[in-house]
Amino acid sequence: MKLMVNGEALEVAATTLAELLAVLDYEGDWLATAVNSDLVHKANRAGFQLSDGDRIEILSPMQGG
Repeated sequence: MKLMVNGEALEVAATTLAELLAVLDYEGDWLATAVNSDLVHKANRAGFQLSDGDRIEILSPMQGG
């Protein structure tokens, strides 16, 4: 499946948002995810089916001063 993840074109076998996060090694409770500009809460990621051409944004907090 072809997806745009954080502005980068990727081809992956993942079919759900949770699978995609695992493939890309994103972990933690502090992630924010959006698919096609719609926020997807952590509780819904396992059942959220991805479609070819979806645009996914994955945000994680950064430390700084």
